Amino acid sequence: MKADEEFEPVIGLEVHAQLLTQTKAFCGCSARFGDEPNTNVCPVCLGMPGTLPVLNVRLVEFILRMGLAAGSRIAARSVFARKNYFYPDLPKGYQISQHDAPICAGGGIDIDLPGGGTKRIALARIHMEEDAGKSVHDQDADTLVDLNRCGVPLIEIVSEPEISSPREASLYLSRVRQLVTYLGICDGNMEEGSLRCDANVSVRPRGTTPLGTKTEVKNMNSFRNVERALEFEIGRQVRLIRDGGTVVQETLLWDADRNVALPMRSKEEAHDYRYFPDPDLAAVRVDDAWIDEVKRKLPELPDARRRRFVAVLGLPPYDADVLTAEKGVADYFEETLDALGGEGPVRAQNAKAASNWVMTDILRVAGAGRASMKGFPVSPAHLAAMIRMIADGTISGKIAKEVFEDMAATGGDPRVIVERKGLVQVSDQGAIERAVDAVIGSNLPQVQKFLDGNQKVFGFFVGETMKIMKGKGNPKIVNEVLRRKLGAIPSRR
Repeated sequence: MKADEEFEPVIGLEVHAQLLTQTKAFCGCSARFGDEPNTNVCPVCLGMPGTLPVLNVRLVEFILRMGLAAGSRIAARSVFARKNYFYPDLPKGYQISQHDAPICAGGGIDIDLPGGGTKRIALARIHMEEDAGKSVHDQDADTLVDLNRCGVPLIEIVSEPEISSPREASLYLSRVRQLVTYLGICDGNMEEGSLRCDANVSVRPRGTTPLGTKTEVKNMNSFRNVERALEFEIGRQVRLIRDGGTVVQETLLWDADRNVALPMRSKEEAHDYRYFPDPDLAAVRVDDAWIDEVKRKLPELPDARRRRFVAVLGLPPYDADVLTAEKGVADYFEETLDALGGEGPVRAQNAKAASNWVMTDILRVAGAGRASMKGFPVSPAHLAAMIRMIADGTISGKIAKEVFEDMAATGGDPRVIVERKGLVQVSDQGAIERAVDAVIGSNLPQVQKFLDGNQKVFGFFVGETMKIMKGKGNPKIVNEVLRRKLGAIPSRR
C-alpha cells in the first residue's frame, strides 16, 4: 500500500518466541519440535487434576537475556497468572502467562529505516508464558488435536504502537528474530511456528494523536506475509472509513493464498480472560547477582559485531551488514577467518577475501539454510584452504569457482579436488611464454589494433592464452608476459 495523504497507520506487534529449552515450562516433558503427535505429554501439561507445575529455571534465564539485550527493566518480583479461555487444544482451560506483574518492562528495538537513519521502537513488556496445543484440520473436515506443544516455554515481546508502516513492521520483526537467534534462546523459524507474530492495527487522520479502533491480525508466518497482511488491513480500514463505515474491534486471520484477512472472532479485552494470579506457582524473584551473571554470559550482539567487523577487520559497512544479518553466517565467516590466520594487514586482507566468498558463493548455495549453517557441505576449514591456494598461486580465481562447486556437491577437501582433477595453476615462465607466442603469432590483426592504441583488445589476448593453457595459467604472469612481449613489437605504421 502506498502512503496515504489523509490517513496514517498505527501498528503494534506481539511476537511470540518459542524458547530452545530441552523441556517444557512447567514439567519435564520434551519441548522438541516434530515428534509424533501427543507423545511429549504428561499429567501436568495435560492439566490432570491434582498435578502441580514446577518452573523451568531456563525459561527465566532466557527471558533475562532478552530483557537485558533490549534494555528492559528487570522486575525483582514477577507473578504468573492464569489466562482463562476455552479452546480444544488448551486442556487445562487456561494458559499460564503473566499479566499485571511481568518480568521485563520497557526497553526498545532499533531498526534501520529504508531511507537512512534509525528508529527505536519502544517495548511495552516482555513476559513469560506457556504455549497451547495445535489444532490440525484434515481433508475430511475433522479437527485433530496435537498436545505436544502444550506447555512449551514462550516469551512474548510486546511493542508499543509506534510502528508506522508495514515495511517498518517487517524490519522490526527481522531485528527481533536476529536478537533471539544471537542470544541463543530461539531458532527464529517462522515456518515451524517457533517465532510467531500478531499485529494490532488501526488508522487515524494523519497528524492527529488519538488512536483509532484496532483490529488484530494473526497467522502471518513470514516477513513478506507480515507486510502483505498489514497492507491489506490498513487499506481495508481506510476504505471502510471513507465509505462512512466503522472499524469493528475484531481478530482477523490472514489467508496468504487469497491475500485477504478474514474475521475470526471478536477481539477480546483483558477482562474477558479473567486473569488472576496462579495459586500453584510462587512469584519469580530475580536479584542483582542473577542479573549480573546473565549479563556476563551475554554473547556479542549483532550491532556490536557489525561495528567490530568494520573497525577491526576493515570490512566495508555493506559486507558487515550482510555477514552479521544471520548469526550462523557470521560464525561461519569468523571460523573461516580464524582458519586463515594472520595478523594486522594480512588478517584484514584475509577478511575481505573470506567475506567475498561467503557473501556470494556460500550464501548462494546455503539459501534458506543460512540461519544456522548446520550441515553446510563446505566447512570453514576447507573454504580457508581454498582461499590460501588462490593466494599462493596454486589455483586461479577462475579455477577456484570450479573447485568450489565440487566442494559444495561433495564436501571434499579442495587440495584433494585440485590434485584429482589436475587443476594446479601453471606458473612456469617458459610454458606461459610459449602460449603467449602462439597467440600473438596467430592473431596479427589484433596485435596491430593493440599497437594502434586499442587497449581493450588486451583482454582478448589474455582470454586466448588462458584457452591454450586450459584455464590453468597464472593470470598475473600471463598478464606480465603479454605486456612485455606486445610492448616489444615495433609498430608497423
